[in-house]
Amino acid sequence: MPLEKAKLMAVDGGEDIEFMYNPGELSFSRSVEIDQAPGATTEAGENKTSFKHPNPYSLSISGLILDTYEDNSSVLIPLGKFTKAVEFASDGEGKGQRPPIYLFTWGGVKYLRCFIKSLNFKLTLFLPDGTPVRATVDLSLEQVDAPTPASSQGTPNPSASSRSASSRSAFLR
Repeated sequence: MPLEKAKLMAVDGGEDIEFMYNPGELSFSRSVEIDQAPGATTEAGENKTSFKHPNPYSLSISGLILDTYEDNSSVLIPLGKFTKAVEFASDGEGKGQRPPIYLFTWGGVKYLRCFIKSLNFKLTLFLPDGTPVRATVDLSLEQVDAPTPASSQGTPNPSASSRSASSRSAFLR
């Protein structure tokens, strides 16, 4: 059975990012947005809490290795795919645009439709002439919903089955 590579598949026509080495772990987190009114308490003296909505899933991947030592080439080239994903709107025609959207997959599992929220990297090995040939990368990915198609005028009346289908309770549908 061939080794399956983890990857960020570009959803919006951008460039896919295939990992050189698979991650050692995937760390998911999610929280619920709440509102606690200052001074508002129940009869028992407990704070009153209003539950607003669940926040999107976040996925942290730490210690990804990029290595071009055997090719004798700069690791900045494969690293550039990651940096491009977070520098998309710094200036020029990309200014004011949304970040590239990806689908994080590994093997047959489609984990998360997401964007790269943060990128940290270290250059850790160099050739004698100073060319960087190894980097470790830490990524923070954040879930995004599929785009909502432009609706016609009027208020839709979704059925119970379509409401449950649009639930955010799973990573990806």
